[in-house]
Amino acid sequence: MQHETPLWIFGYGSLIWRADFPYEEQAPAAIRGYVRRFWQGSADHRGVPAYPGRVVTLHASPNSTCWGVAYRIDPAQAEAVLAHLDYREKGGYKRLQIELDIRGHKQSGLTYFATPGNPDYLGASALHEIVEQIKRAAGPSGTNIEYVLRLEEALTTMGVVDQHVSDIAGSLREHLS
Repeated sequence: MQHETPLWIFGYGSLIWRADFPYEEQAPAAIRGYVRRFWQGSADHRGVPAYPGRVVTLHASPNSTCWGVAYRIDPAQAEAVLAHLDYREKGGYKRLQIELDIRGHKQSGLTYFATPGNPDYLGASALHEIVEQIKRAAGPSGTNIEYVLRLEEALTTMGVVDQHVSDIAGSLREHLS
């Protein structure tokens, strides 16, 4: 089924710096009522089944804003892009229809988030526990440390400070020095 209007995809994790699908436009964007958290296990990208890494998901948080990047997809490409992303995000992620704020304009879009009931969901942990798990995890897409540091770098380039990401990245940098 081809979309009649352009589809907007919102990325808040690796999609910020690794958009491996065709798009017509990208723009900084925000969603309201959510925060980014390292609460999802990754046994297929940044870890392995015996030792999953930690990647970000969305967590509902009233009065909060999560910044990321929105990608406008050509309607003729929408079905193929969604099939690709459904496969890429298969490790516990579901599609979520969401309202995006793109340059001050409201726009309907899609994002992927991990539900607490999925088998790879790890949930909240103390900062030092999250950092310890990330330090040792690696998978087919690279080390979990690289994921965290690239996410922080991409957010910094956008002028965004996400305290959760910064705290984890800071602890990892201390470990690396």
